[in-house]
Amino acid sequence: MSQRLSDLLLTPAEMAAADRAAAESGIDSYGLMEKAGAAVAATALRLYPGAVRFAVLCGPGNNGGDGYVVARLLQESGAHVEIFHLGDPEKLKGDAARARAACALKGLDIGNYDPQQGDIVIDGLFGAGLARAVPADVAELIQKVEKARIAVIAVDLPSGLDGRTGAVLGAAFRAAHTVTFMTRKPGHLLMPGRELCGSLEVFDIGIPSRIISAQTDGRVDENTPAAWRAVIPTEQMETHKYKRGHLVVFSGDASKTGAARMSAMAGLKAGAGLVTIAAPSEALSANSAHLTAIMLHAIDDAAALKGWLEDARLQTFVLGPGFGIGKKARKFVSLLRDRHLVLDADGISSFKDDPQALFDLFRGEPRLVLTPHDGEFARLFPDIAADKRAGKVDKALAAAGRSNAIIIYKGADTVIASPDGRALINTNAPVWLATAGSGDVLAGIIGGLLAQGLPAFEAAAAAVWLHGEAGHRAGKGLTAEDLAAHVLPY
Repeated sequence: MSQRLSDLLLTPAEMAAADRAAAESGIDSYGLMEKAGAAVAATALRLYPGAVRFAVLCGPGNNGGDGYVVARLLQESGAHVEIFHLGDPEKLKGDAARARAACALKGLDIGNYDPQQGDIVIDGLFGAGLARAVPADVAELIQKVEKARIAVIAVDLPSGLDGRTGAVLGAAFRAAHTVTFMTRKPGHLLMPGRELCGSLEVFDIGIPSRIISAQTDGRVDENTPAAWRAVIPTEQMETHKYKRGHLVVFSGDASKTGAARMSAMAGLKAGAGLVTIAAPSEALSANSAHLTAIMLHAIDDAAALKGWLEDARLQTFVLGPGFGIGKKARKFVSLLRDRHLVLDADGISSFKDDPQALFDLFRGEPRLVLTPHDGEFARLFPDIAADKRAGKVDKALAAAGRSNAIIIYKGADTVIASPDGRALINTNAPVWLATAGSGDVLAGIIGGLLAQGLPAFEAAAAAVWLHGEAGHRAGKGLTAEDLAAHVLPY
């Protein structure tokens, strides 16, 4: 999906495999540690030239080895440096032991660290490989540093974060800056890890791209245009509205029509050739008072919908925004089982008592897109949501596999997952997207891209990214109407 090494995501296990493969190929592993430490030391001096003291925290593994290199190089640059170690440094092995031996500074146990005004902490305790809760003395240290408001530079990943899931393992440093090597890990992008990493830099320390690329199949990546640009329809002179697709958005009753209109407008702005709002007869006037480019069609019940679906040009639908929860939604969805459907909001909640009934409707090539936030996800997939060991990517993939649907698991770290095992983590959404109606706009963008013939996974991923870009264009204080107006096709 991505081209540059810095754009790739490797799990901690994959990165460890890359380190082993590099060593087996003849690359000097201690030389890599030296380069990693040099990158951190240079960053520390660049960001904090006026630091009174650099307190370097060294852990019991290779992350601690990086820390000893950092401490040595900072001292050689003339900075005041003190080392605080976790555990017995005499037990260090391999490259980490070599790095300690090369450092003239003698450390103290981390319990001796007393934060002082002017300190900068270099966190070399655990990095990305941690898989269990931090020890009590480390949790106490993290609390002490945070209370003193000391800036932290994290080596690889703030200690206490799970590099695979971004979850906090008991306690974690809140870094002002994180320096990682060769590639990012999922924990750098997933919440709360993304927030706790502060600003992130990726340094190339010299592992060849062939070794890095060989450790990952690229099935979990960041959501960027590289993941879906190739399937975006090219603009052609000889086209017409039906070639660009017809999107249908279902409206709720007369008092709940706004959500459908925002979805419909977003679908039109995203490039659909035609957009129709299918509304109950009693809601037609409420909708028509606000519509110009979007068409209206009266659909009062399942019989009317069944008749309308005889028009084979009607292939793409959005159901849920303002529609209402209940039997009518379930019946409509059952009639759309052979079409492309974005099921959002009330549409999702209508199946909370029997999610499998929904999943059984959509087998074969994925054509259902589900857009749950945390609460809706738990209604459809209660056991998956309750699994505390699984990260957000794992949960989204499990849900996609069970439902045979594209899952857009919404949030600050929205994950788009496919039944075939692909997943993308979205990072471009501004915080001010968290406003009423924002999800209705997203549903419409997805529908607009599906109507143009994009495969469901790529349509979902592109829509999430375009939604974030629209949020940036609309700016702080946006309303959902503003957001819809700022949607642009890619």
